[in-house]
Amino acid sequence: MPDIPDGESVEVKGSGTKPYVLKNIGGVYSCSCPAWRNQSTPIERRTCKHLRKVRSEEAERERIGGELPAKPVKSAKEAKGPPLLLAQSWDNATDLSGWWMSEKLDGVRAYWDGTQILSRQGNVYHAPDWFVEGLPSTPLDGELWIDRKRFQQTVSVVRRQDKSDHWKNVRLLVFDAPECEGSFENRLEYLAETLGPSQHPYATVHQHQCCESLAHLREELTKVEQLGGEGLMLREPGSKYEVGRSMSLLKVKSFHDTEAVVLDHRAGKGKFKGMLGALIVQLPDGTEFSVGTGFSDAERVSPPPPGSVITFRYQELSDGGVPRFPSFVRVSSLASAPPTEAPPSKSRPAKKTSLKKKVDAAPEAPAAAKEARYFEFSDGKSNKFWEVSIASLVVTVRYGRIGTDGTTKVKELASVEAAQKHYEKLIAEKENKGYTER
Repeated sequence: MPDIPDGESVEVKGSGTKPYVLKNIGGVYSCSCPAWRNQSTPIERRTCKHLRKVRSEEAERERIGGELPAKPVKSAKEAKGPPLLLAQSWDNATDLSGWWMSEKLDGVRAYWDGTQILSRQGNVYHAPDWFVEGLPSTPLDGELWIDRKRFQQTVSVVRRQDKSDHWKNVRLLVFDAPECEGSFENRLEYLAETLGPSQHPYATVHQHQCCESLAHLREELTKVEQLGGEGLMLREPGSKYEVGRSMSLLKVKSFHDTEAVVLDHRAGKGKFKGMLGALIVQLPDGTEFSVGTGFSDAERVSPPPPGSVITFRYQELSDGGVPRFPSFVRVSSLASAPPTEAPPSKSRPAKKTSLKKKVDAAPEAPAAAKEARYFEFSDGKSNKFWEVSIASLVVTVRYGRIGTDGTTKVKELASVEAAQKHYEKLIAEKENKGYTER
């Protein structure tokens, strides 16, 4: 069987136009392919399919002193993540009384398929045998978690392939059983029977409580955030396990109230045709954005006029200082304040027109802004983040090292449809590269 002499290198065909380079330096073999470079194991114990092909499976197994990493069943393009239920963001309007409430964990999403633990993207987490021993043969949905504000430590442990003792600090907190029949309550009962107190040393059921009212929700949210938690997850009572994003699972973070001056009206679309679609408003610092939710039908027919001041509720500010998930609350007591400090936006005409005229002139209203999606990546050498958001025709990306403000890039597409496709393409590319959404 051919080998690579010490101090020399060979080239093999890669997936792109450039070949991959395999080297042997003092008995340490390397490859320039991403699969070899992105491993978290020590370089002397790394291998890849190219090294195995050149040196043979047996030679590589003997060199690294153990079993070779499992071969992927599918290529990166064909890889498909497990069938997970994904959360939507609470709209600050849906009544959550009677819903099941739990802390939103600052960990790594994990799917136990009966034999191994998988990431959202379908990658295998190489948990030690003693960690998974005793888990049921039925799938479990949960989170690998160390503690609050320990996300990076969790990632650095679970991405390792050496099944190290560092896993002793990790817990698998389980919050659902995807393939069990019946309601969410039935599945919680199954989990309590299967993973009750002291039944498994590393896996346990994530605690839920019934949300009694909006006041109860806010009280619990404040308590969790004061402890350093991210927020809350709310699960609809009686709901089934739905694959994909579902309104039966909502994530909740703190909301804040503040005021803004109304600059203009945006015409409604669909069921709101002929009525208000959104208010174009401005903060005291000059930041402009739209508020499109929280209105009654009567308020959409007769919206607050330009120059008035409204109170709106939002979840947090983006890096650009724009409120996320703004929702109309009321016209404030300062209504009809002069909008002299509100210059017209470059993206719309300065001249105000009536709502009726706007409906005739604007057959398609811009799409509402979506919540930014945030991802992180750690390979043992670097810890990076990547965030993407979309608002109408504009896709904004922010990226860099964790702990820095990063770099922001903005791209304007030709249509809302093109922007949405570009947004989805960027997310798919990052997920294929191993980025984990938080």
